[in-house]
Amino acid sequence: MDKSGVAYTDGSSKGNPGESGIGVLILDPKHNVLKEVSRYIGIATNNVAEYEAVILALTEARSLGMRKIEIRTDSKLLSSQLKGEYKIKDPKLRTLAVRCMRLLRTFGSSKITLVPRKDNSRADRLAQAAIDSRREQAG
Repeated sequence: MDKSGVAYTDGSSKGNPGESGIGVLILDPKHNVLKEVSRYIGIATNNVAEYEAVILALTEARSLGMRKIEIRTDSKLLSSQLKGEYKIKDPKLRTLAVRCMRLLRTFGSSKITLVPRKDNSRADRLAQAAIDSRREQAG
């Protein structure tokens, strides 16, 4: 049986661009938490942070031995771009999207799902916490 899971991802930026963090929550099919990551990524736009969160989620899912993954995001732009519904005009986002696509192809099955912001609150808190902890260290 192929190991599968769901990853909730979020990127946050205080300013756009500004200090940014990413949050990733990976669950198994029974909703047990397998991995939780909160990471500061420096100065970036919100869209870059969203992509970086997905890249981290896919990398972590692979390290957990997953072969099937569903990425859940509240970013309509990212979701639509990765599904090919929106063109990617920004060169930086295009580069990040290519990385995402390459990682997605390493799974036997993958899916990108747009979820309401309220359903992504845990990943959002992780992204916010990364920025807040960086500010506390700097302050």
